[in-house]
Parts: sequence; structure tokens; C-alpha cells
Amino acid sequence: MATTPTPAPAPKVNRLGLPILEYRGGKTTLCAGCGHNAISERIIDAFYEMGVQPERIMKLSGIGCSSKSPAYFLSRSHSFNSVHGRMPAVATGALLANKTMQAIGVSGDGDSASIGMGQFTHLMRRNLPMIYIIEDNGVYGLTKGQFSATADLGSKLKTGVINDLPAIDTCSLAIQLGATFVGRSFSGDKKQLLAMLKAAIAHKGTVMLDVISPCVTFNDHEGSTKSYKYMQEHEEAINEIGFVPHFQDIAVDYEEGTTHDVRMHDGSQLRLRKLREDYDPTSRVNAVHHLMEAHEKGEVLTGIFYLDTQKPSFTDMLNTVDEPLATLPQERTRPSKQVLEDVMSRLR
Repeated sequence: MATTPTPAPAPKVNRLGLPILEYRGGKTTLCAGCGHNAISERIIDAFYEMGVQPERIMKLSGIGCSSKSPAYFLSRSHSFNSVHGRMPAVATGALLANKTMQAIGVSGDGDSASIGMGQFTHLMRRNLPMIYIIEDNGVYGLTKGQFSATADLGSKLKTGVINDLPAIDTCSLAIQLGATFVGRSFSGDKKQLLAMLKAAIAHKGTVMLDVISPCVTFNDHEGSTKSYKYMQEHEEAINEIGFVPHFQDIAVDYEEGTTHDVRMHDGSQLRLRKLREDYDPTSRVNAVHHLMEAHEKGEVLTGIFYLDTQKPSFTDMLNTVDEPLATLPQERTRPSKQVLEDVMSRLR
């Protein structure tokens, strides 16, 4: 007697009815074990679990190993790979033209902290509503591993060269310039990074995440301060992050301890449990002080350092229209003859 074959279980789907496969990208061409690949996996998980429509996402990048990463996640999304260090300008133009989209930019410590520093600073001060990730390995991976501007003073390359220049701390810089969600994580800390990315998706403003991502080819050795071993020995989490999306039950239990609750723009709830009693994530001064203090101690702080959900975004300040500019009829984009005549008369 023939037996009826057991049907294959239906694939697990998110609240949009999409399987996680729909959030993946192409096969990576980065080195095996590269921290950038772990970051891509967490981005896939975050957008899948938050139930964001892939076609409503724009991915932007510059040049470098990090800027290849968008090819490895969200293949159904829109992508733009820009000129070296110029991704912030492209992102600004794209979001002003169509603020219905959600943007995620992936850059590197070379792309952002060196040739792109000028554009990085203006993006932070404008509070453009986007997620900006720096995949930080302290070296230029595509040009054979020279020190980048985020390499710590005294760190050593495989060749034995010692870095004699002070590092740029992109987190301290972003906080002082005006970004409204600033944090640091480690590509090897899946739980922390995933929670931070979910909160980033729910935030309306500039999210700047510096993710330490060891370069297995050029910067994962004794003497490197961006190696897996160094991070495991020197990482100091400043808070534990609990995140509940708006579409889930908010009434959940958290571990006991001193906490700071933040309601995100979409109704999601972020709970930061303090691991340092004097830490206040809403104080810019306090955040920068802790970062500088940790640097002096040789610690690498991780967690959410600063968060402001009240400051208006750049698109709010400009009062841009809700519709994509390309869809507007001519009568809404072209000034009338009378308006032009009024302008000319005022210039005479």
C-alpha cells in the first residue's frame, strides 16, 4: 500500500507574508570570515523581522570593501553605488526627491573618515532620515591594508608598521555634529547589532552606526586594535538593548535594573538597560564624555550612545511634499508667469 508523502513545511514568513529569502542578495565575493558579511546578515534579519517592503528601500554606498556589501542583501531594493566618499550627497538628493523611501547607506572608515569626511559631516548635521553604517576595520582593504583614519594610535600592521597618528572617532563626531541616533557595535555581536538595526529602522533621523568589522586579511593579528581578539578582550557594552516593534505586544517583561525607555517614531519601544549607573543616552555631553573616557582606558564602548527622537529631520525642516517629485504634475513644479514676474520685479 502506497503511503502519502508528507508535504514539505511551508516556509516561515514575516508580517508581509515574505520569506527571508526575499531579503537576501547575491553571493558575497569578500574574503571568507570578513566581518562585513556578518553585518549584511544582520541587515537581512532586521528588515525581514521588521517587515519592511524591500522595494521601499534604497541602498547607497561609496567605494571600498564595505561599499560592495549592498550587493549581498536586499536584492529587490533600489541601489546606487556612488563615487568614493560621495555617497552622502547622493543620499541627500535621493531622499529629498522621494521621502517615501527608506534609505540605508553602507560606507567604510576610508570612504567616510578620509576622502568622504566633508560630506559625512554635513550629512550628520542635517539629520537626514537614513541609516548610515560604517563598516570599520581600520585599514584600506582594497588597496592592500594601509592604515585608515580610524586606526588607533600605536596599533600595528602585519608588516610591523606602527600607526603614529591619532584616530578619528566617528561616533563622537556624529554626536557633536547633530546625528540623532549614534551607536557602535561589533560584527561578532549578533544580538546587540540586530537590536540596534531594528531600532534604527524605526528612527526618523540620521542613524550613525560604527560597526567594528575585523579585516581577516590585513588587520586581524596581534597588535591590531580592530581584530576579533582585541574586540573580545576590550569591548565594554554601555547598555543592554531591548526592542519591541510597534506590531508586537509592547507589554513584555524586561530584566530588572535601571532602564531608560524611548518611544520611537513608528510606535516601537526601545528599552536601554544601563550597565553604567551614570549613563544618560539623551545627553550629548555625557555621551561624548564616556567615549573619551573609554578611549583613555583602552576600552571599546559599544551600545547606543546618544538618542534624540524629538529633533525634526531634514525633510521636515524643508517641509518637502509627501509625493515623489517625479510624480508631480507640471502645474505644481513650474512657477506661473505671474510668480516669475513678481520675482523679477523684486530684483530690479
